[in-house]
Amino acid sequence: MIKNPTDNNINRGEFLRSLGMSSAALMAFYCMGTGLTACSKSDSSTPTPTPPAAGLTGNADTAAGAINFTIDLTNSNYSSLKTVGNFMKIGSVLVANTTGGKYVTIQRLCTHEANDAVSYGLSANKFTCSAHGSVFNVDGTVSVGPATTAMKLYKSTISTDGNTLTVTA
Repeated sequence: MIKNPTDNNINRGEFLRSLGMSSAALMAFYCMGTGLTACSKSDSSTPTPTPPAAGLTGNADTAAGAINFTIDLTNSNYSSLKTVGNFMKIGSVLVANTTGGKYVTIQRLCTHEANDAVSYGLSANKFTCSAHGSVFNVDGTVSVGPATTAMKLYKSTISTDGNTLTVTA
């Protein structure tokens, strides 16, 4: 029997029964293909790591240890880095092709409040965090606050043919 909709005393079981579905049918529907995870076997909130894109070998994530990776600049995933002024966030770092075609790699997160809003600007030849306006020189030092701590700088070595970039801690 369906209760009057204005009656606020209906409980969940009565409501579900009023829909004509048994509890078992609802649980089966809920657990099979609804996109909900209440009945999943794993309750892990840690996402599965994404494998590096083709063209990258080594470790670009500080959570996995020391930074030490090589990227193939001829690979379409990274070829934009061959253009002066372009930058790319890779794992825990930001790689930029700065003035004069010099590659600079710094930590990805701003030292002010760990925002992932850092970018490289060719005209000023500086890194800027758009979250609060901090500006960093290409050697990682603070140019304009509120940040007071320098960005970690990584060693970037370009191959003689200009097609491979190696980044190390």
